[in-house]
Amino acid sequence: MDQKIGAQSLRFAEAPFIVSSASIVGTKEGQGPLSDEFDMIGADDKFGQDTWEESESALQKEAVTLALGKADMKPEDIRYIFAGDLLGQNIASSFGLMDFDIPIFGLYGACSTCGESLSLAAMCVAAGYADHVVAVTSSHFASAEKQFRFPLEYANQRPLSATWTVTGSGAFVLAGHQEREHLSVTPCVAITGITTGKIVDYGIKDSMNMGAAMAPAAADLIEQNLKDFDRKPEDYDRIITGDLGTVGKEILIRLLKERGFDISNQHEDCGIQIFDDSVQNTGAGGSGCGCSAATLSAHYLKRMERGELKRILFCPTGALLSTVSFNEGQPVPGISHGVVMEYVERKVN
Repeated sequence: MDQKIGAQSLRFAEAPFIVSSASIVGTKEGQGPLSDEFDMIGADDKFGQDTWEESESALQKEAVTLALGKADMKPEDIRYIFAGDLLGQNIASSFGLMDFDIPIFGLYGACSTCGESLSLAAMCVAAGYADHVVAVTSSHFASAEKQFRFPLEYANQRPLSATWTVTGSGAFVLAGHQEREHLSVTPCVAITGITTGKIVDYGIKDSMNMGAAMAPAAADLIEQNLKDFDRKPEDYDRIITGDLGTVGKEILIRLLKERGFDISNQHEDCGIQIFDDSVQNTGAGGSGCGCSAATLSAHYLKRMERGELKRILFCPTGALLSTVSFNEGQPVPGISHGVVMEYVERKVN
C-alpha cells in the first residue's frame, strides 16, 4: 500500500498509537482555564533551578519521566527521542534529556515543533524503525523573553497583538501498531496521517505579531491537508492550531474562506484555550513550543480518550526567526505541521 497521498501527506497503513502523554506548566498557566487538566503545575517558575534555561530543561525531564511512568515504561524501553525547544542550539532539550541515555534527534520548528516531533516519531514507528519512541517539546516565558526580546527586568510594554510565551512542556510516548496488544496500557488515540508544512513568507516583520506571521502557513497547511485527504472541514471534529492567538485566528479564518474552506465551526487554538486574557492580561493568547504540546496532552487527548472527539487535525504553527535575522531586517516566515489523530475503540477481553 502506497502511504504517500497528495502532495505533502502520508496516510499510515498501520497507524502508530499515542500510549501516554504528560503536561507540566508554570504558575500563570496553572491559573488559566485548563488548570484542572494539567498533570503538574509548578510551585514557582524556577522549578527548583538556578537559571531560566535550567528551569526549562527541568520541565522536559519531568514531562518525559511522567509520560514514561504513565506508559509503565523505563528509559531503556525507548529507542529514540524526538525533542526540541526555542533556545539556541536546543539547549533546553540537550541538557534536560541527556541523563536518560536515549538516542535523540534534536529538532527546531519554532512553535510548530510539537507537530514536527510527533510527525517524525509517528513515521519512525510506522516504518518499523522503533517499537517505542518519545516526542517532547518545551518553552519557558522567561528564557524566551531573554533570548528573543528583552530581559524581564527591562519591563518593556507589550502591544495587544503580542502573545505570551507559555511556560510548559508536553511529552508523548508512541508505539507501533503491532505493539498495541502487548502494552500494559491499551491506547485509543492513533496517528493515522500527517501533512508536512512548507515555509510560507508574507513579509511580516513585526516580531510582536506572531499570529499574523504564522497564520498564512497554517492556512496553507490546512488547505493542503483537506485536498490530500479529500476531506471537508466538517470531517474533523476539531481543527486545532497551536499559537495563532486571537489576531492569527481571525486572519486564518479569512484566508481559508477566500480559498473556499470555512473552518470557523471546527477551529480552536491552543493559545486561546490556555489563557483567559480578561483575567490574566496575556494579550492575544499563548505561544511557544510548550503551548500546543501541553494543551494537546492535557485537554485534547483526554477528550479523545473519553470518546468526545473522534478525529482531529492538530497543526501547531511556528515563526522562523532568530535574533540575528530580526536585527538584520529579515521578515518572519511561518511553518505549520499537521497531525491527524483518530479515536480507536479499546478492545474488551
